[in-house]
Amino acid sequence: MKTILTTLCLLAITATGFADDYDEYYQSLPCKVKRVVPVEIPDNKVLLTDCGAVGDGATLCTEAFEKAISRLSKMGGGQVVVPEGVWLTGPIMLKDNIELHLERNALVTFSPDKRLYLDKNPDASRVYPCIRASKRKNIAITGDGTLDGGGQQWRPVKRSKMSDVEWNAYLAMGGQLTEKGDLWYPWQMKSGYPDIADTPEKQEGMRNDLIRLTDCENVLIEDVTIQNSPRFHLHPCYCANVIIDDVTVRSEWNVQNGDGIDLSDCHQALIVDCTVSVGDDGICMKSGKPSKSHPISGCEDIVVVNNTVNHAHGGFVFGSETAAGMRRMVVRHNTFSGTDVGLRFKSSLDRGGRSEQIFISDIMMNDISGEAISFRCDYVNKHAGKETGTPVYTEAQKRWAPQFQDIHISRVVCRGCKTGIEASGIAGLDCVKDIHISDCSIIYNKVDKQIDPSTAHVLLDNVRLIPNRAQ
Repeated sequence: MKTILTTLCLLAITATGFADDYDEYYQSLPCKVKRVVPVEIPDNKVLLTDCGAVGDGATLCTEAFEKAISRLSKMGGGQVVVPEGVWLTGPIMLKDNIELHLERNALVTFSPDKRLYLDKNPDASRVYPCIRASKRKNIAITGDGTLDGGGQQWRPVKRSKMSDVEWNAYLAMGGQLTEKGDLWYPWQMKSGYPDIADTPEKQEGMRNDLIRLTDCENVLIEDVTIQNSPRFHLHPCYCANVIIDDVTVRSEWNVQNGDGIDLSDCHQALIVDCTVSVGDDGICMKSGKPSKSHPISGCEDIVVVNNTVNHAHGGFVFGSETAAGMRRMVVRHNTFSGTDVGLRFKSSLDRGGRSEQIFISDIMMNDISGEAISFRCDYVNKHAGKETGTPVYTEAQKRWAPQFQDIHISRVVCRGCKTGIEASGIAGLDCVKDIHISDCSIIYNKVDKQIDPSTAHVLLDNVRLIPNRAQ
C-alpha cells in the first residue's frame, strides 16, 4: 500500500509540476491577470517522411504535410515530426490537437510559387498565410528547427533602405522598379513562377503572414525560429490562452511591414524568453473594433517578460489599432537594444480605444535611435509606394479616439536615445492622461522630453533625464 501511495504521490507531483511550469511569471503582479494553462497534445506521432516527404529542398512537400495532419486527426491528434532536412512546401493548415514539431536542423521553407497560396474564397483580399489555423483548439508549433517564409518573393523594398550590395542582389532576382527607381517590387521574377495579380501593387497588397492563427484556443509556440516572413511573422488573432516561449523571430532590418510578434485581440497570453529582430514593430499589441464575427475583443490578461528586442520600429508597442481596448497587462524585465523606439504607444482617430491597468517595469535599453518612451495619437499607416497626405476624419470616426490612460511605467534604464520622453494627444480630446512614469534613468542625445501639456497629461516622478556627454 505504501508503494502504491508513493507512486501516486510522485505522479501527482509530476502532474502538478507540468501544470505549474509558468507560475513563476505570475508572482507578485501589480494587478490581477488570468494566467495561461499548458497546452496538451495527444501522445501520437507521425514522421513527415512516412507520408512521402523528401527533405532535399526541391521536392514539394505540401501533400505530405496534409497527409500527416490528416492521419493524426483520425487518431485524435498528435505530433507531426519534421526531421533534419530542407522541406519545401506550400501553405500548411493546422487542425485540433496538432503539434508541428521541427527537430534540430529541420528547415521548412515556403515555396516561391504564389499560386499555391491563393485563397479559395474569391472575396479574400489576401493569400493564405504560410501556416494557418481557424477556430481550432490545442495547436502547437515547437522544436529547434526553422520556418522560413521566403519573403523576398513577396515584399517591396525601398532603395533608401538598401546598401548598393543589397539593392543589386534584389535586382538580380528580376522584379520591377517604379519610374523613379526608388522602389522595387517582386514582379516578373527570374524564378519563373507566374504572378497572381495584374499589377505589382495589387500583388503586394495580397501578401500575408507567416503564421496567422484566428479564433483559436490553447496555442503554444515554443523554441522555433521564425524568419523572413512575407508580412507579419507570428500573428495570433482573436485567440485565447496563447503561450509564446523561447522563440526567435528575425528578418532583415529594412523589411516592409515585417512585424515580429503581434497579438491582435487576444486574451490570456504569455510572451517569455523570446528574441526578436525585425523590420517593423517587435512585440506589438493590436485591437480592432469589436466584431460580431469574433467572440474575443480587445487584448487582456497578457504578461510579457524576459524578452530581447534588437532591431525593430518599437520594442514593446500598442497599436496602431487599439479600438477594443487594452486591459490588464504586465510587461517587465525586457531588453531593447537598437530599436527605433523603446516603449511605443501609437494610434489615431478611427483606430483608438481605452487602456486599463497597464504596468511596465524594469526595461533596459540602449542605442535607441528615436524616443525611449513615446505616446502619439496621429499615426498614419503608409503603404510602400504611396504618398499619404493629412487624413480627414468624420464625426463617426472621431468617436474612436485613442485613450491612452492608466499606464504605469517604472524602472526604465536607457543609455542612448534621441529623445527621452515624447507625448502628444489630440486637441480637444482627452487622449493621453493618467500616465505615471517613475524611477527611471534615461540618457538622451538630443532632447530630454517633448510633452505637449495641452494634450498629454504625464506625471514624472523621480525620472532622471541626463544629456549624453559623449555626443
